[in-house]
Amino acid sequence: MKKIGLTLGKFAPLHVGHQFMIETALKEMDELIILIYDTKVTKIPLSVRAGWIKELYPSVTVIEGWDGPEGYSNDRSYEILEEQYILRMLDGRAVTHFYSSEFYGKHVSKALLAVDRRIDEPRLSVPISGTMIRENPFKYREYLSDVVYKDLITKIVFVGAMSTGKSTITEALAKKYKTTYASEYGRDYWTNHQVDRRISFDSFDEIAIGHIKREDEAIQKANKCFFVDTNAITTYMYALDYHGTAPKCLTQIALENSKRYDIFFLCDDDIPYDDTWDRSGDQKRKVFHQQIISDLHERRIPYIVLRGSLEERLKIVDKVLAEFQKYNNYFGENKL
Repeated sequence: MKKIGLTLGKFAPLHVGHQFMIETALKEMDELIILIYDTKVTKIPLSVRAGWIKELYPSVTVIEGWDGPEGYSNDRSYEILEEQYILRMLDGRAVTHFYSSEFYGKHVSKALLAVDRRIDEPRLSVPISGTMIRENPFKYREYLSDVVYKDLITKIVFVGAMSTGKSTITEALAKKYKTTYASEYGRDYWTNHQVDRRISFDSFDEIAIGHIKREDEAIQKANKCFFVDTNAITTYMYALDYHGTAPKCLTQIALENSKRYDIFFLCDDDIPYDDTWDRSGDQKRKVFHQQIISDLHERRIPYIVLRGSLEERLKIVDKVLAEFQKYNNYFGENKL
């Protein structure tokens, strides 16, 4: 007889306790179904939480429960409501084992005519809960996979023309907020590979891929916020400037960049131009700055302009971050 397991939850967020249960079920079952509920306990969208499971466990069947019962209760009326919902979402699919680490395992498994398989109910193997992590996910980093953790961090990117203060403010903010940052990979690449101040067409793909890798590595040690100096959209604009067109991989990464960051800051060209050997002059900066603005508008990416001294720019960023709520309306539910 084919063994089919079912587990369910909010996975808000998915942590190693959940993963221990899922991986135990995968070892014991021929097939595993996971029902994940929409919930008000977190702002992280159901689709994002479901995406974690799909990425980490591609063999699992994920069912998104957008209208499931909210909360927990051992009141029989609530239990009946939950049982009916689970059966409706299974849509006739029979399961042989129900996996959980909670009291509801008893009544749900009975309703499903399945084996009640409790995993680490007293939390001895993995001493953590979703409630603890929601209160301070950064304190409990060790209980979160890299896939999950990066989606809990607020990602802030600084764009703009050359010599507009992107590197300076990125490093200053990382120090102020006691977190990590990603420096501009393209600048390092250009310095090491340029010939007569030029790089090849294919080099721009390497830059885009290298920068993403640098971000992905640095964000795993970030604390709440993560600051990024430049992104693939700016690299795309450089490719157009150098070669009149951009390679395919870079173009796709730049397209995806609109969803990669939570906040875009545009560093204005109102500060003195730093005329170093690797730059092309203040007039070039002015033109390139306008081109970047035009591209942001074309991509319909909202951005906040930073002007003035470093201190003035830092104050703007501080104010924005104080009001920002990830996965929510920018100014919060009560301000729109």
